[in-house]
Amino acid sequence: MTPYFDPYDADRPLMMKCTCGRDHTVADHQQELSAQGAAIELKARSETAEFQEYSNQFIEASLMKALFPHDAVRRNFLRAVGKGTAMAAISSVLPVASLQAMAQERRALEKTNLNIGFIPITCATPLIMAKPLGFYQKEGLNVEVVKTAGWALIRDKMINKEYDATHFLSPMPLAISLGVGSNAVPMNVATIQNTNGQAITLHNKHKNRRDPSQWKGFKFGVPFEYSMHNFLLRYYLAEAGINPDTDVQIRVVPPPEMVANLRAGNIDGYLGPDPFNQRAVFDEIGFLHILTKDLWNGHPCCAFGTSTEFIQQNPNTFAALYRAVLTAAAMARQPKNRELIAKVISPQAYLNQPETVVAQVLTGRFADGLGNVQTVPDRADFDPMPWQSMAVWMLTQMQRWGYVKGEVNYKQIAERVFLITDARKHMKDLGIPFQDGPAYTKHTIMGKEFDPAKAAEYAKSFAISRSS
Repeated sequence: MTPYFDPYDADRPLMMKCTCGRDHTVADHQQELSAQGAAIELKARSETAEFQEYSNQFIEASLMKALFPHDAVRRNFLRAVGKGTAMAAISSVLPVASLQAMAQERRALEKTNLNIGFIPITCATPLIMAKPLGFYQKEGLNVEVVKTAGWALIRDKMINKEYDATHFLSPMPLAISLGVGSNAVPMNVATIQNTNGQAITLHNKHKNRRDPSQWKGFKFGVPFEYSMHNFLLRYYLAEAGINPDTDVQIRVVPPPEMVANLRAGNIDGYLGPDPFNQRAVFDEIGFLHILTKDLWNGHPCCAFGTSTEFIQQNPNTFAALYRAVLTAAAMARQPKNRELIAKVISPQAYLNQPETVVAQVLTGRFADGLGNVQTVPDRADFDPMPWQSMAVWMLTQMQRWGYVKGEVNYKQIAERVFLITDARKHMKDLGIPFQDGPAYTKHTIMGKEFDPAKAAEYAKSFAISRSS
């Protein structure tokens, strides 16, 4: 319990309130979460039982069709003896029960005790929520999700094998695999954790300077150099005629420190992850200048991944992790679940943010700090598909701004790091809808088309770049 003041209710006195932002005690909050978790677990068990029954029926039907390939003959046989007698007869010569058990059996896990790193931001929603909702446990995994101070530490702990898998910024596995900013260690993106979910937030003193062409001399924060935040901020500034290397300062600021740095005047704004954009509004320090979905709708932000070595040494464990995170992502994609998810991930062990702030981000109904309440349902989304064309775009921006030197084999690197074939396979096995088709697709960024088939030409097409 901590003293809490709601800045949106000026007539309300200072009071003791749960850190989630609601009028109940911490004990009540935990009891409510436990009840909700139990309900979700019961639903998951029911769905598992339904799946197993479906699997059994599928095997029975497949056997009948194999033995009696002609529909008319099969129907006549079943009408004559009945399904029960038919299966009993087949079981006398074929191991139906064993086949059904094999269909439900998971392969033995090479490793069950795992450490997974995360940064406390809403981008990590599927990876985080899979812990309290029991999705890892259901796969036979004992997972500790470890809150981590910053992205450089995430990188170092993955390279040093202190983490088995992690919450990545989606460009990070590309950079680490190439040895950009660190020793080269092959890494892989299993899923995209979230799409959209970022914003440019400015200090309230800049409410009358909304035109980015007026931002010369500004100081901006981004969470890491190898981040969509850095690449999108640079893209946005350059489109407005601002050179991000000479006209402004861009500093690396860990997400949990962004609001404090904005309050202290150390930065004029940041392109950061939520909930820290919304938290600046909540604390009446800043306003939302623009959501990144308005720059590139559906852009990737963070990812779930691990080292290539871990996958090779622990293929069954990796598959189990894949299933858990994809199941969580499928739940997170449903708008009806967003308020519940906000309750689950807001507590101190995870985001440590007022529940109302997290709910505004996830539901897409939020105050923007400019006197408006906006409704943007896809402000944050959780499409897990690791499109290799997205990886190619990231590589063009790493090349554009001098992080990667010389020619780049975009396709080879993208296909080595972004595991889209694996993602589709696991999504299909879990019955999760996914978009089929080529692994490379065109994207529209600030009204301009990016064609991954013309990546080299695209990388050299910008009026402002580090070489210009």
